[in-house]
Amino acid sequence: MRKGLILFLVIAALSMPVSALDITAPTAPKEAADLLREEPETFAEGLWQLVSAVVVKIRPEIGEAAGICLSVIAAGLLVSLLQPMAGRGKKTAELVCALSVAVILLQPARTFINLGVNTVKEMTAYGKLLLPVMTAGLAAQGGISKSAALYAGSAAFITVLGNLIAALMIPVVYIFLALSIGNSAVGEASLKKFRDMIKWCATWVLKIGLYVFTGYMSLTGVITGTADAAALKVTKSTISVAVPVIGNILSDASETVLVSAALVKNAAGVYGMLVILALCLEPFTRIGIQYIFLRLTAAVCGIFATKQTTELIEDFSTAMGLLLAATGTICLMLLFSTVCFMKGVG
Repeated sequence: MRKGLILFLVIAALSMPVSALDITAPTAPKEAADLLREEPETFAEGLWQLVSAVVVKIRPEIGEAAGICLSVIAAGLLVSLLQPMAGRGKKTAELVCALSVAVILLQPARTFINLGVNTVKEMTAYGKLLLPVMTAGLAAQGGISKSAALYAGSAAFITVLGNLIAALMIPVVYIFLALSIGNSAVGEASLKKFRDMIKWCATWVLKIGLYVFTGYMSLTGVITGTADAAALKVTKSTISVAVPVIGNILSDASETVLVSAALVKNAAGVYGMLVILALCLEPFTRIGIQYIFLRLTAAVCGIFATKQTTELIEDFSTAMGLLLAATGTICLMLLFSTVCFMKGVG
């Protein structure tokens, strides 16, 4: 059955010019198009264009993140100075400090949570457009089995995990932060345990999803790619023997057409990978800057602030880390899928 499909594909491809192989990546969304203003000739050129554009756009973010963290340091320092005078009101001072840090950090945290969710949604939506194009390109190259298996796995994993992240990221991160604020304010051990459990569950869902996905894609690509390569070799041999006089010419021509299909498919894959990076790079960098500044703030506050205050700041940085992990996971899955399609037959 597979050999028959490949034979039909080769004969159909020989009946049309190479220029008719219309395998093009979907148009970049507006957010990505703003970063990819010029269509790059190579992947390295496109990546440099993206990095340069993102560096220019995120410069204001550095100042804003620094201002927020300085406010947190000032609040922690003020409470630490007033705490010796509080006497029996030590618990009240810790409560005030926790609430002050929470008020300062919750608004930017809300912004970054929404940014992370929207980024995951945009990448998942673009993946639904890109993967069928890469599937068609690999099938045109002769990878009938490989394209079907890779598409089934990549579409299923990315859609399920992307929808899961988009639906649960907001409540999970907010619950984590609420438990962190409560633990910092009252020092309740049970709140700390629930907080740690949520972090552990979220982290391992992402890890297991990524491990299973990469394992499936790698194993499936090797097995089906080898089978397609063998079937394609037999098909070309059949053409060479079955068609009198010009069989060898047709077999060589089919090789040219399949190579051309691979080139067109890989060009679409490179552009698609750049669009995926364009969708992910700016939000990922913005969240990453906030994550780094919060880590630095926690280190500074650890010198003079209370343990609860320092832990609360670290928990806000952990929340940013969860957002980085979620957006990075979907981005890596899409990039890995595209590379698997670009590897071709064999």
